[in-house]
Amino acid sequence: MAKKTVATLQTGSKEGRAYSKVIKMVKSPKTGAYIFDEQMVLNEKVQDFFKK
Repeated sequence: MAKKTVATLQTGSKEGRAYSKVIKMVKSPKTGAYIFDEQMVLNEKVQDFFKK
């Protein structure tokens, strides 16, 4: 029964597949500790996110 529920959720809108969650580790200028920058980015813009 769980398989049927999952299958019905995937047949809907496909807009969610156009995005990816990306996580980048960035050093904080104040403390020097590392922080994580998490964002939902379009699949085409993933490389641009990591170049910043």
